[in-house]
Amino acid sequence: MKERKGYKLLIVDDEIEYQKVLSLILSDLGYTVTTCSNGSEALEHLEMKAIDLVITDLKMPVMDGVELIKRIKERHDFIDVIVMTAFGSIETAVDSIKYGAIDYFVKSSDMKELVMKIDRLAKLNRLERKSNFYSKNQNQEELFIETKNEEYLNLLDMCRRAADTGINILLLGESGVGKEVIANYIHRLSKRRQEPFVPINCQVFPEGVIESELFGHEKGSFTGASEARIGKFEHANMGTLFLDEIGDLPIETQGKLLRAIESKKIERLGSNKAIDLDVRFISATNKDIARKIEDGKFREDLLYRINTLTLVIPPLRDRREDIPALIKFFIRKIEMDQKKKIQKVDDEVMEFLLRYDYPGNIRELKNIIERMIALSKDGFIAKDDILMQIDCKKENEDVIINYKQTLKDARSEFERDFISNSLKLNDLNVTKTATKLGISTRQLWNKISQYNIELGKQ
Repeated sequence: MKERKGYKLLIVDDEIEYQKVLSLILSDLGYTVTTCSNGSEALEHLEMKAIDLVITDLKMPVMDGVELIKRIKERHDFIDVIVMTAFGSIETAVDSIKYGAIDYFVKSSDMKELVMKIDRLAKLNRLERKSNFYSKNQNQEELFIETKNEEYLNLLDMCRRAADTGINILLLGESGVGKEVIANYIHRLSKRRQEPFVPINCQVFPEGVIESELFGHEKGSFTGASEARIGKFEHANMGTLFLDEIGDLPIETQGKLLRAIESKKIERLGSNKAIDLDVRFISATNKDIARKIEDGKFREDLLYRINTLTLVIPPLRDRREDIPALIKFFIRKIEMDQKKKIQKVDDEVMEFLLRYDYPGNIRELKNIIERMIALSKDGFIAKDDILMQIDCKKENEDVIINYKQTLKDARSEFERDFISNSLKLNDLNVTKTATKLGISTRQLWNKISQYNIELGKQ
C-alpha cells in the first residue's frame, strides 16, 4: 500500500521479543518502524524524531502506557496512539481511550487485526496530508481566518454577510496582511465556490502585458503572439476574479476594465468578437486611492464600480492576540518545508517575536521565522545564533541579517534596539518595561546607560 511508505511508527514494549517480531512484520509491510522499551525512552524519542503513530503496551516499568498517553497528548496532540494489552486488561485498554488513545489491540488476537487498524490510520493520514496540501494551495493558510481579535472577527462577519450577494468588494490594507486570503475566503463562502477563484497581481505586469493577461489575445495580435490565449477574465467565468494591487493598474487599462465590468463583456486583443462573461470582482490595494484620483492616476468611476463594499484589513500589530498562534503555525509549517525539527525557541527570541511591530505584517512574520529556522542549530533557535538588526528608521521596516558584523556587535545592536522598542511600547515607563523584559529596574537603567538610550528622544 502506498499509504505505508513514509508512515512512521514507534513501538513501545518492554517485552523485547514481542517488540522485535512486531517491528519485523510492520517493517516488511513498508512502514518506518522505531522501537523503545519504556515510556520514558519513548518521550525522549518523540522530542527528537517525527512520528505518526505510537503503538504502546499498557503495563511497563518506568512509565506505564496510560501515563505515556497522557504525556504524548500534552506535548504532541497530533500523534495517534494504539494501546496493546493482554486479554485480561481490556477494560483498562478501553479506559485509555478517554485519555487520548485512538484504538486498542489485544496481543493474543490475530496480528492482521492490528495491521488493519494501522493501515486505516495510515490511509487517513495520507488523505489528510493530501487535503491539507491542496487546501493550502487553494485557500492559503486557513489559520489566517482564525482570530481572537474583535476587529478581525467583525471583518470576517462582514465577509460572510457579503459573500452570497455578488457585490463587488474592495479590500484595503497594508502589504502582507493577507488580502488574497480574505478574497478567497469570500469566494469559498459564496454560491460561486465550485467555480474558479482567479487571482492576478496588477503590479507585476508591465503596461504592455497586463491587458493580454486580463483579456487574452488572438494569434498574431502583436509581436510574439504565436497562438491565441485566453486571459484571466475567461478563466474566472462563473467564478471570482481577484484584482490584487489594482491601484497600480495603468490608467489606459482601467478604462477597458471599467467597460468590461459594466457590460459584462470582453474582447480579446486582436479580436472584435465580444465574449459574454459572468464574473464576481474582488479588488485590493495598499495605495491611497483617493490621492491617486486627485493625481489623475486612478479613475473615480472605476472606484465606484469596484467598491460597492469596502473592507479594511487590520495590520498584524493591531491583532497581537493572534501572533502566538501564527508563530506556532509557521514554525510547524517551515519545519516541514526545511525538513528541520525545532525543539526549543530561546525565551528572548520568543519575546521579540511577540512584541515586534511587523511593518511587513504576516508575510514578514513568516520570513523572519524562515530565517530563524534556517539558521537554527541542533533544533534550538537561540539569540546568539541569529544576527538580526531592526532598522526602525526605514519606512519599510524589516529584519535583515548583517554577516559583516562581529557576533558581539550584532548582539549589542539587537539588544539596544530591542530595549528601545520595548520602552516605546511601554510609554517610556522604565519599571513597566523592566517587568516585561524580565529584568530588574536597576539592570534596565544600566542597559539604558550602556547603550546611551535617550528617553526623551524615544
